[in-house]
Amino acid sequence: MIDNRNENNEYKIEVSGLDLFYGDFQALVNINLAIKRGDVAALIGPSGCGKSTFIRILNRMNDLIPSCRITGQVLMDGQDIHNDIDVTELRSRVGMVFQKPNPFNMSIFDNVAYGKRMQGVKDKRALSDIVETSLKKAALWGEVKDRLKKPAQALSGGQQQRLCIARSIAMEPEIILMDEPTSALDPIATGRIEELIGELKQEFTIILVTHAMHQASRVSNKTAFFLLGEIIEYNDTREVFTNPRDKRTEDYISGRFG
Repeated sequence: MIDNRNENNEYKIEVSGLDLFYGDFQALVNINLAIKRGDVAALIGPSGCGKSTFIRILNRMNDLIPSCRITGQVLMDGQDIHNDIDVTELRSRVGMVFQKPNPFNMSIFDNVAYGKRMQGVKDKRALSDIVETSLKKAALWGEVKDRLKKPAQALSGGQQQRLCIARSIAMEPEIILMDEPTSALDPIATGRIEELIGELKQEFTIILVTHAMHQASRVSNKTAFFLLGEIIEYNDTREVFTNPRDKRTEDYISGRFG
């Protein structure tokens, strides 16, 4: 087990000896992983290898699945996320952006302000400031500032995904989880999201699930290769892509399987 450490520890997330079961089926096997503050960590691997299952542990979304059982330890700033941190607090500290944009059926403004309203923020000026700041950080303010009361569904797919990122940012998270955030987008919108990740890493720790090898190599500084529920290799992204230690990693990134 990893010893508890304080917030001066350079690691934001530390995972040790993690196993996850759905009933009798073991989906994750002995996961050991440490992610530093400010890292962009890409999780790569074929479909069904455990990438999305893993990141959903980090904000305890798997708690909603009755058959799910987790052993091992996950620390955030040295605190055990299952024993030391309230799940509501955890989900405010760990934002999530899904594969398909999922704006709420409300205005652009209300989408971004929603979480803070749920936390009890009522002051209109404060909410306006939060919305503007979040949209600017998501590189969307210039495109929507004159139509904040318009329905979010009227935005393009790429704009909707940046809106979802702004909605996450508004909650002032420390970590942003992104589960294939560009897989439903065209190349231009994908490029905008990748540029945005490059800007957001100055302020947030980002964990990105992606099937796109080029995307992982462009935006991340750490890469973990998952296969059949195990982490086969975890290293600096440059090393993983140019000098992999395991032949299975080399076979995957060279397109021999997956």
